[in-house]
Amino acid sequence: MLQNKAALHAKAKTSSASLNQYSLETLARPSSILERVHEWRKQGLRVALVPTMGNLHNGHATLVAEARKHADRVVVSIFVNPLQFGPNEDFDAYPRTPVEDKVLLEQYRADLLFAPEVSDMYPQTARPHTIVQVPQLSDILDGVVRPGHFIGVATVVAKLFNIVRPDVALFGEKDYQQLAIIKQMAIDLCIPVQVIGVPTVREINGLAMSSRNRYLNSAQREKAPHIYEVLHAVELQLQQGRRDFAVLEQGASEKLKQFGFLPDYVSIRDAENLQFPSKESHKLVVLTAVRLGRARLIDNVQVALS
Repeated sequence: MLQNKAALHAKAKTSSASLNQYSLETLARPSSILERVHEWRKQGLRVALVPTMGNLHNGHATLVAEARKHADRVVVSIFVNPLQFGPNEDFDAYPRTPVEDKVLLEQYRADLLFAPEVSDMYPQTARPHTIVQVPQLSDILDGVVRPGHFIGVATVVAKLFNIVRPDVALFGEKDYQQLAIIKQMAIDLCIPVQVIGVPTVREINGLAMSSRNRYLNSAQREKAPHIYEVLHAVELQLQQGRRDFAVLEQGASEKLKQFGFLPDYVSIRDAENLQFPSKESHKLVVLTAVRLGRARLIDNVQVALS
């Protein structure tokens, strides 16, 4: 019995030491990332990438945890990408929380944090920077309201894919249009990466977790869950057989206005290609973008048709 207790005590000390030895490696230079990933490749390890703009929350934690299921090493990038912000958008004000972000990544035991400076990602040159544009998917929905936004997204993600060269990359389904664009870009440019969408993580009240939720005051936070409530109501009507899409969109938009939102759009699309639904559509997605005070919030629900 004493020997068993001694063995258990020794094992506990070993486990504790192992935990204490863990530290999140942080690199900023693309060349350093290439070297580290090359070392992992020589060991036969699979690599996952979780691209973020920081200000991490439990939705990002879910992405890191899911990435661990698909790879031996998890790289998380934090980069507030100026190319995807318009002239009157919140690049300078976008919440940056590097200390809290590192704590979360250590808690979920990411292997590597890639935190480049703007000059690392966009070296100063005398000519305009090369950009990546995904036709059709980039100039609808959010692409209409935020012209050029998805060029910035596709360009920076293509650069991250080239720097990290992951086997798999994970993105949240809350940014449904962004996910569709990145999947298509990887196919079109023959980038050998599996792009995985992870279901939206929500607060208990239904509000989709987002870095921009920090812009909401207490009164606005009480209103914000109505976004999902309105989308869910449209979902139920579609499941019940309604196909008067324009009427449903208009009704949802009016409901959002009644709750105090300023909708940019409410749109029902084919979930496979984000085009308008046809008789062949078997799965739909209801998307919206609304403004509430300083915050612009996006959300969606997916609907499988019977």
